[in-house]
Amino acid sequence: MEGETEIKKDDLAALEGVGPAMASKLKSGGLTTVEAIIVTPPREMAEKTGIGFNTCLKIAAAARKLVHVDFITAEELWKKRQNMLRCSTGSKNIDTLLGGGIETQAMTEFIGEYGVGKTQICLMLCVFAQLPSEKGGLDGKVVYVDTEGTFMPERVYEIASAMGLDSHETLENIFLARAYNSSHQCLLIDRLSEFCPENNVKLVIVDSMIGHFRGEYIGREHLSERQQKLNGLLHRLLRLTEAFNLSVVVTNQVQANPAQFFGDPNRPAGGHVMAHACTHRVYLRKGSKGTRLAKIIDSPYLPENSTRFRITEKGIEDVED
Repeated sequence: MEGETEIKKDDLAALEGVGPAMASKLKSGGLTTVEAIIVTPPREMAEKTGIGFNTCLKIAAAARKLVHVDFITAEELWKKRQNMLRCSTGSKNIDTLLGGGIETQAMTEFIGEYGVGKTQICLMLCVFAQLPSEKGGLDGKVVYVDTEGTFMPERVYEIASAMGLDSHETLENIFLARAYNSSHQCLLIDRLSEFCPENNVKLVIVDSMIGHFRGEYIGREHLSERQQKLNGLLHRLLRLTEAFNLSVVVTNQVQANPAQFFGDPNRPAGGHVMAHACTHRVYLRKGSKGTRLAKIIDSPYLPENSTRFRITEKGIEDVED
């Protein structure tokens, strides 16, 4: 019976009230699996596919009925999370800080000012995510949405070579998209629900998440609109992690508070929208003698702890305490 259910999950035409034509519309809108239909709001489903809103409500209900989406016990959730994978960052210190590495079914945010190593960590993850699970990887490919033009293939080549990997094959397994404005960024992220399962993508990186929004929505009169769009984008990424058991990593900038005279005047950009959407938040800052400090500032279960690392030609390396 379990095998039959799995077949039905991949066959949208098997859903009650969905024929071949309707299934084709759903797939053209990026809703390629029953899981994707379940986690997508009906209103968004209607916008993507052109199917009527009331029909989308019925399709969503049929999808939930197929996979029995209802109340579950905490024990069942615990068993589901055993399918969660973890990707190493290349630093044992940071992996320990994150409970074993960057996890799937979650969104991890790296926050910090320029030059603290946010992009360097992302480039390391691009390489490690391709490794098999027994070597600390996700055994999959990577999507990198670059909003600031900071992705450098030469750096990935250097890291992969230092690890003894085929650098050209490593670069082939990274799908790069340069987002030139916030609308383009939204369009690229909308495509991921279809692109990721088709290409065995296990890690999605957005570097940085909020850069375009800060540059385009200037002034308090545009703040509400900016936060609404950013919120919708973040939740699309979260639904992606749950539907396809992949990991999402986003970087975030900081903004200074000039009225603060003591302590660190910087705080994460994006306000409460970014804070509530991200599962784990890691704050990065510069340390002494060329080191960097990483600190967990928010997580559902990881303790507030910190560690140090260094950026070298090999990528991210540990610093002994």
